[in-house]
Amino acid sequence: MKGVRLREEIAKLGLRNLGNIYDTLRMPSLYEEAVRRREGSISHRGPFIVRTGQYTGRSPNDKFTVREPSSAENIWWGKVNREIDEEKFTHLLHRMQAYWQGKDMFIQDCYAGADPEYRLSLRVVTEDAWHSMFARNMFIRIHDDEELNNHSPDFTVINAPRFTADPESDGTNSEAFIIVHFAKKLVIIGGTSYAGEIKKSIFSILNYILPRKNVLSMHCSANIGEDGDTAVFFGLSGTGKTTLSADPTRKLIGDDEHGWSDNGVFNFEGGCYAKVIRLSPEAEPEIYDNTQRFGTILENVAMNQVTRLVDLDDATHTENTRAAYPITDVHVPNAQLSGMGGHPKNIFMLTADAFGVLPPISRMSPAQAMYHFMSGYTAKVAGTERGITEPVATFSTCFGAPFMSLHPSVYADLLGKKIARHNVNCWLVNTGWTGGPYGVGERMKIQRSRALLTAALNGELDNVEFVTDEVFGVETPTSAPGVPADVLIPRNTWADKDAYDAKAKELAGRFVENFKQYDEDTSDEVKAAAPKV
Repeated sequence: MKGVRLREEIAKLGLRNLGNIYDTLRMPSLYEEAVRRREGSISHRGPFIVRTGQYTGRSPNDKFTVREPSSAENIWWGKVNREIDEEKFTHLLHRMQAYWQGKDMFIQDCYAGADPEYRLSLRVVTEDAWHSMFARNMFIRIHDDEELNNHSPDFTVINAPRFTADPESDGTNSEAFIIVHFAKKLVIIGGTSYAGEIKKSIFSILNYILPRKNVLSMHCSANIGEDGDTAVFFGLSGTGKTTLSADPTRKLIGDDEHGWSDNGVFNFEGGCYAKVIRLSPEAEPEIYDNTQRFGTILENVAMNQVTRLVDLDDATHTENTRAAYPITDVHVPNAQLSGMGGHPKNIFMLTADAFGVLPPISRMSPAQAMYHFMSGYTAKVAGTERGITEPVATFSTCFGAPFMSLHPSVYADLLGKKIARHNVNCWLVNTGWTGGPYGVGERMKIQRSRALLTAALNGELDNVEFVTDEVFGVETPTSAPGVPADVLIPRNTWADKDAYDAKAKELAGRFVENFKQYDEDTSDEVKAAAPKV
């Protein structure tokens, strides 16, 4: 029986003398356990509301990888992949094992990766029922009882938010920690209740494993049209990946993490983790509907304690309010339930330009696409990471530096080869500011961004006139359906043209300075795609 085998497998992790083990409970049972344990509240129409305490976003400075022989030569060590030695990890793990004694445990057995050829078997171990709900929503569920009984995990995540590290003795940065051990195929998380750490730790693991199998792992959303044309949307949190890929006229493959293999594009996850602060039911109807549905987890969303109505405009707890819900035909009516699509016809690189100088949409050559992929320019928006209270211009290689386990050139080389092989159209899309920088201009209207994407996807930009941006070298359309022409050329939207010129040159200089770190590993053609300073 799985129950006996499960306890034996858990014991091999050093987790012994446990209380009850709740194995892969379904959502109604998890609701009951979460309510009984006072982990959150049920809001009007059924979403489960939780608070994550002081950690309302990812904590990149608390993420570590164990330096050990099997992976040490492959990891891109540095600020992104901070190392911790085996002795410190073992010491912390032993303390965590002692912490678990006598406690109940929730387990979700699931998968990461919709393509069976590249699927990763997961076991997510949590001390809270709501984190088990999150894992069930976000990863690929196993519905067949026999398959579930025979499940054998490739990687295990142990999540204990109320167990904290001692930085002095454990070698961590703070009381919170997210540590990956590739040889032990284990992730341990403690000191933080923010559920996003669970999903992003698995993304980091897939970013290590898949490129070595010639699969490009991507921080992107993806959807597919009626004709089978797949589109990929790169971008950091807050750039619009989830919102813009949730298109009523196209089927959603996934909203955040994908692989691109010789078979095509496939989702890593089985759910969506959408930002919902100031969500508009008109502009984002599919996501909005899921904030009103049983089974959705709402992180740090404000709620009236009397009426149990949620207030999506209230940022009292954080700007980074989130909804976690599964991809099913109920939650996402136009979902591509297989989680798989063909090779992309269009790639969109989304950037929230805090300088306000990039065009709302522009066409890129393959070399320019490689340059912008490696640069990963955007703005970190408020609340996504601890300490970010307003948009901050940043460069995040591959539009996902915090999760890239290997050197950026590995991912860039794979992207370049796949773009060339499949003759992909590449676009740069600014979902950030227009008419001036942050504080002066205004945020690009989501309806305009969607109209421009639709025009590109439908081929409506194929025959319009394009002009070359003098600084950034990308090609900008002079007209597009449903979008005023003066919005398309960013300089035209600024009242002070000299101020625009100065800001454009400043941003170009930042691009060039940032790219110096990649010069040795980059072709002359890609380096020539740099903005003109």
